[in-house]
Amino acid sequence: MSKENPPCITLVIRGARLLDPVSPEAKPPARDIFISGTRIESVTPPAERPAPAGAEVIEAAGQLAIPGLVSAHYHSHDTLLKGSFAPMPLEAWFLHALPPNYPKRSKEELRARVLIGALECLKAGITTVQDMATVYPFDPADVDTILKAYDDIGIRCVFAMQVGDAPGSRGVPFWDEVIPAELRKSTTSSVRSGGKARELIDIVAGEISRNRGKHSRITWGIGPATPENCSEEFLQNVAELSERERLPVFSHVYESKATAVIARRAYGSDGGSLIRHLERMGLLGPRFTIAHGVWLTRDDIERVAAAGAHVALNPLCNLKAKSGVAPIRAYIEAGVKVGLGTDNSSCSDSQNLFQAMKMFVLLSAAGSPERDGPVSLDAFRAATLGSAQAIGLAGEVGSVAPGMKADITLINLRDPSFVPLNDAVRQLVCTEPGRSVRHVIVDGRVVIRDGRAMTLDEDALYEEIADLMPVLEKDLAVIRARNETLMPYVEEAHRRTLAVDVGLDRFVAGDPA
Repeated sequence: MSKENPPCITLVIRGARLLDPVSPEAKPPARDIFISGTRIESVTPPAERPAPAGAEVIEAAGQLAIPGLVSAHYHSHDTLLKGSFAPMPLEAWFLHALPPNYPKRSKEELRARVLIGALECLKAGITTVQDMATVYPFDPADVDTILKAYDDIGIRCVFAMQVGDAPGSRGVPFWDEVIPAELRKSTTSSVRSGGKARELIDIVAGEISRNRGKHSRITWGIGPATPENCSEEFLQNVAELSERERLPVFSHVYESKATAVIARRAYGSDGGSLIRHLERMGLLGPRFTIAHGVWLTRDDIERVAAAGAHVALNPLCNLKAKSGVAPIRAYIEAGVKVGLGTDNSSCSDSQNLFQAMKMFVLLSAAGSPERDGPVSLDAFRAATLGSAQAIGLAGEVGSVAPGMKADITLINLRDPSFVPLNDAVRQLVCTEPGRSVRHVIVDGRVVIRDGRAMTLDEDALYEEIADLMPVLEKDLAVIRARNETLMPYVEEAHRRTLAVDVGLDRFVAGDPA
């Protein structure tokens, strides 16, 4: 930028210790961060440069500045169900939690659930989410409601509608053998087809086109739910749309053992591998992100690495849904690009990447006790740079450096988690629970100040949700009652699934279930 047209500095963060994943230090040095509009203009030693007149100044001595955390896998559609379910197999949870089980929701509930989920993310230092949202039944006005809520609260979002054109029962092994015919007919649409391939891809493409350029912090991706719930025609259409529009693609792949069993039984022409299947569909590449990726074989992992595809790990929900432990160390060793997600509120129960980062490190250590594995820095990079790459925002977010988007989280170092400050990265990942997040900046705008939202009335939102919950609780009670008869059969299908030898084991030693 020329001297005749100097940047207009709008915000200065003064004196924070800067912990950046590119070159972190155990005891990070203090820095001043100058922000011009939505981007970081410069990072300088403290007091080297005065704050321009008119710029807002945050005095951040005694605080740790980190890039805003990035959740590479999240669903806004069930944030009001946090704490509703005990641990249960993933396929049983589907029948309780997924939107097609429920009547169409009000616009007020749609807006409230987006806001409360985004607020929880922001208060935990998350400035960007990849929302793989189910809009069911499809209504463009509902999409508008969701996107406006994101605009209003100020978080950054890569939005993808979760869709599939094949029956959801394809995700449950032994469904037809175990579930009585009369119950199969009465089950909810979570196990029915979502529409014809061409119709669905036209809807997705139409929404992307209709919303292009409308929302400054929202970009789009494509969200085929799972390979099993998508026909080959639909997946090929997704690949074509992704190539044409240069859009990232997000899909749940090998989340549970059930998906590995299905792959072995239904994808023989692809060697019993969902990864080879996705490769043949033209999807496996740098714009493709695998959500979960628990049950991949060594050959699968090597193919993902060679293709330059990404994996968004979700360790918390994988444990609660009894899906197993992803091969984190194998991914790192193979050179797979890894990000971290927080997944569903009704499954992980929290939108907290501090918990996910710690689990990333500890599960890696437990999985390979005889060898060194991924460490805290790997987890920190996964939750920032890795997640940014996985959702198509590489070079935009994930680091605090000139030219990057001004998405920054400030953490209070005057907290037991950081006293004494021995190693900032380890303490951030393994000690800090999210309690110390003080200020959060997205796109150069302070959206959380001293732990409180600046873009909405928190108390009014809490009261609104309290008023909305009786309707949701009534609908959930109906679903629980309907599933009581079905659950013994679903559990039998799960037992049969566990008994199948798929050539690998991703469960914690000593607990085969």
